[in-house]
Amino acid sequence: MRLFITGGSGLLGSRLAEVALERGYEVYSGYRTHRPEFGKPVKFDLTDSNSIVKAVDRVKPDVIVHSAALTDVDKCEVEKKLAHRINAEGTVVVASAARKTGSFFVYVSTDYVFDGSKGMYREEDETNPVNHYGYTKLLGERYTQKYCVDFCIARTCVIYGAKPASGKVNFALWIIDRLERGENVKIVTDQYITPTLNTNLAEMLLEVAERKITGIFHLAGATRVSRFEFAEKVAEVFGLDDSLITPSRMNEINWIAKRPRDSSLNTSKAAKYLNKKPRDLKEALKVLKKEMFG
Repeated sequence: MRLFITGGSGLLGSRLAEVALERGYEVYSGYRTHRPEFGKPVKFDLTDSNSIVKAVDRVKPDVIVHSAALTDVDKCEVEKKLAHRINAEGTVVVASAARKTGSFFVYVSTDYVFDGSKGMYREEDETNPVNHYGYTKLLGERYTQKYCVDFCIARTCVIYGAKPASGKVNFALWIIDRLERGENVKIVTDQYITPTLNTNLAEMLLEVAERKITGIFHLAGATRVSRFEFAEKVAEVFGLDDSLITPSRMNEINWIAKRPRDSSLNTSKAAKYLNKKPRDLKEALKVLKKEMFG
């Protein structure tokens, strides 16, 4: 299988490329600024439609996993035109290029397409984003459905992994680093998520790609927790001092963009249809620990 990953240097894209290479696939990793560690590097820019079309036409992939996006939620709120250009218009071009080359298209979406009023969202639940990031990602979903024939929309939630990616440290690594230093961390108790290990997500996405599974799937961790509970579980598995974790509330955080209160995803559909199942949080954190320390 010839696989083209947009966002190849990101937290998901880099791990996806690594796992795909281990399976013997031909992997092309698209990037704009951070050169990818795994796969054959393909430089392109989601704000430049010509560079996207040329990249896809040159690679002629069997599968495109579109994981590249502007994911900084507050930046999306401030720079709305840029967010729309990358997350929505960029997806139109990648999806159209996939259709032209006959590539199976996997669009990586987000829990932020929901408003967070109830949590444990199923695939068919009504979308209603509360910030511009979620809105642009929802547009990406709609454009995928409009411009592609063979596609899967894979929504995920709070990805974490063993290595920093694209110059950014993920939530789990940030918690581990702070607690190892003996520093206090303030974590919200009233925001609920289904945190997702990038390795687990990569394995599920590759199964989707291999089997050409179509439709909308929630590919996330299997455990709903608050951010505070997530931090506590990290401390427990890594043997760190959880007394350093201080509870706070969402209204105490100076976010620019509004966040959904409970955007946890119900992964029962993925558990039913996939051989690679969404992992329980404690099990996933043990995998993370093994990846970090052997």
